[in-house]
Amino acid sequence: MAYARISADLARDGHGAEDQHKVNDETAARVGARIVHYYTDNDLSAAKAEVVRPDFEEMLKVLRAGRMPNGQAVRGAIVVADDRLVRRVGDYERFVDALTHEDGRVYADAKGLKDLYNEDVESMGLFGVVIAKAEVRKIKRRTRRSHRRRAELGIPVGGTRPFGWNDDKRTLREEEAERLAQAARDVIAGKSLHSILKKWREEGVRTVHGNEWQSRSLKLALWNPRLCGWRRHNGDLVRDTNGVPVSGQWEPLITPKEWMAIDALFSSRIGPNVKADGTVTDYRTPNHLLTGILRCGKPKDDGQICNAPMRVSTRPNLSGGFVYQCPSRSMGGCGGSGRNGAKVDEYITEAVLAKLEERKVASSAVVAQWEGEEELERLTKKQRKLLRAWQADEISDELFFPENRTMEARIRELRNARTQHALRVQRNSAVTDEDVRRKWYSGELDLAQKRTIIREMLHAVIVLPVGGGGRRPFNPDLLVPKWIED
Repeated sequence: MAYARISADLARDGHGAEDQHKVNDETAARVGARIVHYYTDNDLSAAKAEVVRPDFEEMLKVLRAGRMPNGQAVRGAIVVADDRLVRRVGDYERFVDALTHEDGRVYADAKGLKDLYNEDVESMGLFGVVIAKAEVRKIKRRTRRSHRRRAELGIPVGGTRPFGWNDDKRTLREEEAERLAQAARDVIAGKSLHSILKKWREEGVRTVHGNEWQSRSLKLALWNPRLCGWRRHNGDLVRDTNGVPVSGQWEPLITPKEWMAIDALFSSRIGPNVKADGTVTDYRTPNHLLTGILRCGKPKDDGQICNAPMRVSTRPNLSGGFVYQCPSRSMGGCGGSGRNGAKVDEYITEAVLAKLEERKVASSAVVAQWEGEEELERLTKKQRKLLRAWQADEISDELFFPENRTMEARIRELRNARTQHALRVQRNSAVTDEDVRRKWYSGELDLAQKRTIIREMLHAVIVLPVGGGGRRPFNPDLLVPKWIED
């Protein structure tokens, strides 16, 4: 089999991967091999842990089994170079383990055959992956520095124009700008996002991509400091040496004081709801176990997986009564995959419980009362008082911004600490008990508690396509948990 991968297919035509496979064909002819299948991950990075490469994962399964699903024997793999195959040490080790699962397997790149059964050759390959990973990190550092510098100069970011501005990202698009500014002032006055959305939908207002506005997209647009001429970088406002936000090179829609009011309003709603006993729940706890955790793994036309969060669809005639379904294209998904919800819940539940038992989570007493609550409440009230004074012109920018920045950082730190403490309390109350499995199935753990445990264990679960069309038996091998490592 042959493997090809391109990190960024800017032309969206797959020519890079095709060129690699041409080289793979030449390599196969030179070493006397015949390629029985071509695996391709187009426009997918191998350096990012959160990116799933469907064909790479499928290739590992086939290599380990030594045969294709149709029974065709497989005796090795061919790639152009190691860095097209892997960029992470863990992936390289998994590949070597799959290839050498049986004796006599062949591995070759454009330079020729490599004996991965030889420890020195394997070590050199591992060393090459480490060097490649270091180079990726160096590039990322340079990119981050460049982005930071552009932010400090107030230069607009690349990509699609923001709603409200023209293609130059500097001058206002009058109709959109007026609408967005009015929405901002309506929110400050107490109007709900829902009512604004309803009006926009009735008037046919669309995003810059031509999609219907959603609650989340509208909230993010209104919460963007660009509206008042500022810019956020890595979650924080870009400031000068005196702590005053840097003004960008574009026309603002609203005043800084208006945006600060929006920021204070939305910030007060951040985070989970932490109860007095230390338990934590979402403001809107989903009605199903894996909502927001399952991701569609069906490949799109451009080679990337869909990766859309799967939603619940009721099916009264189905065992369990519901399916996890990829949303339609108009809703951001592909609409092309679905799976029996009850069976998925059952399989992932067992996988999580087995993982918990495998890890043998150590029991440790966690104090339910978080000691930082008083400080957080005091700082939050103080920040609001400071904001009101600044909005009333009772204090200057030079006094407000440095003081607010300090409090902002501490409040964020305390909120994070509170959430982590609540999660520890929640998890310890369940997983440190010797009979966690009984608690799970007896109903002693509610849905929010179960989801909290799963969130602590999993980044996501990729749901790979069944293939072949029509109904097929439930296959748990098509569910790929992405575990959060210990």
